[in-house]
Amino acid sequence: MSILMPKKVKHRKWRKGRSKGIDRRGAELVFGAFGLKSLEARWISARQIEAARRAIIRYLKKGGKLWIRIFPDKPVTKKGTEVPMGGGKGSVDHYVFPIKPGRILFELEGIKESEAKDALSKAADKLPIKTRFVKK
Repeated sequence: MSILMPKKVKHRKWRKGRSKGIDRRGAELVFGAFGLKSLEARWISARQIEAARRAIIRYLKKGGKLWIRIFPDKPVTKKGTEVPMGGGKGSVDHYVFPIKPGRILFELEGIKESEAKDALSKAADKLPIKTRFVKK
C-alpha cells in the first residue's frame, strides 16, 4: 500500500468524467518560491507522483523543502485478463489525480533557482505531461 492512496473514499468506484477548461484552483504558488505547473490535461497516477517526488528528493539531498500540491484520490478500475464481456465494472486497480492545465504540481523552497530548475526538470521527466517551471 502506497502513501499516495486515500484511506477512505465516499464511493469505491467512480465514473471517468471529462477534463475541461483550465484549473483556477491550485494555480498559484502558495508555499514555496519555485514550482512546476502543468500545461496539459491528463490523469497522473500515484506511481508517477511518487517517481517525481523521489527524483526531486534525490536531487535536493538534505537542503530545501518540497510540497506536493496534488493527491491521487480518483479510483481507476480494471478488469482481469481474459474476462469476458459483461460481469459489471472491474475492481479498483490504482488511484489517479486528474490534472488540468495551470495546476501547480510541486513547490520548492530553500534552494537556489538553478538547483530548483534542475530538480523540477528531473521530476518533469517522470510525468506524462508538458510542464513549466514557475517562480514567485
